[in-house]
Amino acid sequence: MSWDLRALDLLQAGDPTPLIELPVAAPGVRLLAKDESAQPTGSLRHRHARALFRQAVLDGLITRGTPVVEATGGNAAVAQAWFARRLALPYVVVMPGARSEERARPVEELGGECRFVTPPLAIYDEAREVAAEAGGHFLDQFGRAAEHDLADELFAQARPDWVVVGAHTGATSATLGRRARHGAADDLGGLDAPDASDAPDAPGGPGVGERPRVAVADPENSAYFPGWTLDAPDYATGMPSRIEGIGRPRMEAGFRPDLVDLVVPVPDAAGVAAARRIREVTGLAVGASSGTALWAALELVERMRAKGEDGTVVSVIGDAHPRHLATCHDDGWAAGKGLDWRAHRDELLRRTGS
Repeated sequence: MSWDLRALDLLQAGDPTPLIELPVAAPGVRLLAKDESAQPTGSLRHRHARALFRQAVLDGLITRGTPVVEATGGNAAVAQAWFARRLALPYVVVMPGARSEERARPVEELGGECRFVTPPLAIYDEAREVAAEAGGHFLDQFGRAAEHDLADELFAQARPDWVVVGAHTGATSATLGRRARHGAADDLGGLDAPDASDAPDAPGGPGVGERPRVAVADPENSAYFPGWTLDAPDYATGMPSRIEGIGRPRMEAGFRPDLVDLVVPVPDAAGVAAARRIREVTGLAVGASSGTALWAALELVERMRAKGEDGTVVSVIGDAHPRHLATCHDDGWAAGKGLDWRAHRDELLRRTGS
């Protein structure tokens, strides 16, 4: 077997991640969480990384021994390092700021190399230079945002009326939107119920000829909500998101407004409060990005309740990790960021039936 074929075999999808039922105060409406923390590297970025590597192999940009370089941090870097080790490829990630053992250790434990640069925006040029000097490949997760397999997997498990996800590169909302729009009508109208090992049976869902709709949950300072609302593909806020893993200061090329049905702006403090609620219900120490998606999902559930509609809403849990206990689950951290999560607590409890 050639190296390319062997690599593509190693880049096959693993077992489906589970669906978890969450409490909601809306008769006839079911709220499910797609738990991407069950991925081997603990986050939705695992799918992104697999798609980037797979496309690069198919395009001939990665072959045996090709050094792989990226400009990123956090979950994306860990996932990419995992796949680089799986393919026996050198991996270098350029991260913004001063060296942090907390950020570097998970990558280095997987055999990757971390380089830190300032100012933060310099990471992209630095990564391109590193790749050129090494004769390697710059993955470029924003410029080459690759659609992945979340949509096919989810729509085989459940028949949602809405799927809610945050946006970073835009690949996930594009994946979901394209599949929801262009999948076979008969398929979308007659999807199998979730497997008993993955989730409770999901009632309702779109009828024959109807399709799931896709909503993006967008935090403060992000360009996606105003850019989508104003139909301005070059919209930029110039301000970084405070919610790790989602939101961008500009509209990224991988974000497809035409494949998104709704963008829901979510206060950062509400996202933190919802992340804490997910932990209370599931025990998962999720990040505020997952809380942001849940808050937006509950907004949709509230609209359905007000209209007397039945159906299913799926919210994507992007990751869960003990490090989040020191951020969005920590009162001191929230106070230091000026995030009054308690202001949203009562409304959150009302919407989740507690």
